[in-house]
Amino acid sequence: MSQAAPPFTPNYDEAQVPAYTLPDPLVRQDGTPVTQPAEWPLRRAEILELFANQVYGKIPTPPLPQAVAITEAPTAVFNNTATRQQRRLTLGKATPADATTSDPPSSPVVINVLIYLPANAGGPAPIFIVPNFDGNQAIHADPAIHLASCWLRNDEQAGIVDHKATEKSRGVDAASWPLELILSRGYGVATFCYCDVDPDFDDGFQNGLHPHFYPAGQTKPLPHEGGSISAWAYGCSRVLDFVRELKGVDRTKVVLMGHSRLGKTALWAGANDERFAIVISNNSGEGGAAITRRCFGETIERINTSFPHWFCANFKKYNLRESELPVDAHQLIALIAPRPVYVASAEEDPWADPRGEFLAAYHAGPVYKLLGKEPLPNADMPTLNQPLHHTVGYHFRTGKHAVTEYDWRQYLDFCDKHFR
Repeated sequence: MSQAAPPFTPNYDEAQVPAYTLPDPLVRQDGTPVTQPAEWPLRRAEILELFANQVYGKIPTPPLPQAVAITEAPTAVFNNTATRQQRRLTLGKATPADATTSDPPSSPVVINVLIYLPANAGGPAPIFIVPNFDGNQAIHADPAIHLASCWLRNDEQAGIVDHKATEKSRGVDAASWPLELILSRGYGVATFCYCDVDPDFDDGFQNGLHPHFYPAGQTKPLPHEGGSISAWAYGCSRVLDFVRELKGVDRTKVVLMGHSRLGKTALWAGANDERFAIVISNNSGEGGAAITRRCFGETIERINTSFPHWFCANFKKYNLRESELPVDAHQLIALIAPRPVYVASAEEDPWADPRGEFLAAYHAGPVYKLLGKEPLPNADMPTLNQPLHHTVGYHFRTGKHAVTEYDWRQYLDFCDKHFR
């Protein structure tokens, strides 16, 4: 009988961080240095391809057929200071089971999008696209918000039972969504549940988005093809497609923000889709904004064991072999350049490695500097609640792994700086 693997014990001691060398974002794979802005696109393409093949897997292409239906026309809310509207985005078509092949049947992917826009913006408004965890109804107690019908992670206290939303789930996440503050600052919000795109459990990629992209005879992604994070990133871009065309939205000022696993998603979606004007990653940790080679908190092996469906199969080659990974988080952040990018950490979230998140943002700096933008000024991590707002933004706040009003105030100030 084989012996069970020992339980995972995270490292939270800076003295135990191994020595490491980061891959240089400004040296091409053939050793050629990148010294001019015109040379960056070639290096950027190399880095993007490495992340696609070795970490997240390629985002599915080409886009599926899609249709948008109005499920609620614009309706005045918050004492007529804003409007709420709801849309249903349908991707792909139903395919029945075929008795002559092993190809699985698939249903269209239906993404329900909740949109708030300020009523008195004085012109087209910038807007945040922010995927949510528990369904649109969880961000506010308003009974007019349509109840999520997709698979959700069970949480009886939050009103999610047998993987379904109940009426009890209305507004349970409202503390992370200060809608009236955001709207009062002149910004809109578009949100959708990430599980509408791809349910967050491992069933061998038979659900959600993936089956729509399998050629005949294929039943799961190839080792270099995308896992769930790439699917969620695809969903962010498809929501962007129609949000940019909404009346009252400034299509040049769409911000993508995500928290935790959706912070990883935001970085990967923003790296691939340059239509996102600003990208914000909140507490994204391992596989997101944190330096993998630090082996601090969550590690590649741990994340691949706990969530084997998030990344591509090739990423598992680097379990306990972090130094062999050809890329790291600073290069992921650099893929956003020259667009503004913001990384945020929390004091009581060592699992996500706040120092590793800061260092990744800092080490993306040479690319931003090459492109004439403002990097973080130095390698000294800022003290608590002292935000840095350059083209690369960062803050380290008090509190836990969450999205707070403090975070939102920093993001709004950061966007004001770059949009206005």
